[in-house]
Amino acid sequence: MRRSTNDISLVVSHNPKSQVSEVYRLLRTKIPFFSKDQDLKTVMVTSSQPGEGKTTTISNLAVTYAQEGKKVLLIDADMRKPSLHRVFSQMNHQGLSTLLTGYVSIQDAILETSIDHLSLLPSGPVPANPSELIDSSGMRELLNQLKEQYDVILVDTPSVLSVSDSVIISSLCDGVIMVAAAGKVKKDHLKKAKEQLDHVNARMLGIVLNRLI
Repeated sequence: MRRSTNDISLVVSHNPKSQVSEVYRLLRTKIPFFSKDQDLKTVMVTSSQPGEGKTTTISNLAVTYAQEGKKVLLIDADMRKPSLHRVFSQMNHQGLSTLLTGYVSIQDAILETSIDHLSLLPSGPVPANPSELIDSSGMRELLNQLKEQYDVILVDTPSVLSVSDSVIISSLCDGVIMVAAAGKVKKDHLKKAKEQLDHVNARMLGIVLNRLI
């Protein structure tokens, strides 16, 4: 069942002709040029610290891909403080956590959104062991299976310096985008976050400086 979005942060959907919407479309256009030698099918979006706008960024980026006609899956891998289900007015009774623990199938866990071509895999109920679920063969197998079904997979994660989940997921994705809030982010936080991602050989695509407009 489709539910309408009611979150004003989805500016690309609610106000597609705005300057901010154009910035998100420009980001979508530039991503393939960040890594010409590799097909970027799975992209993780994160930040160094909470509250920098990573969820807003990944949500709008997903909509721009869907508007282009791509078959898009947005995954909420923040199983500690999930929020994507609220952005897209969906329930969070099941999702990534229940999928990885074998309680539901992929078909039952993935939800349609009101945006054509855009599906959502919510986080599901907060588990007792999110890091262990992320760092499992099941997570790797799931991403490989989903790559066969979708043109673009975007993964929202906790901030890098908060917990280890993002670092683990970064090693499973084709690329990583870091969102940094202008006037809030500290240079040493960005440096530490990048060092952690470099440690697992994550492919850093670039930094999106948020809240400039």
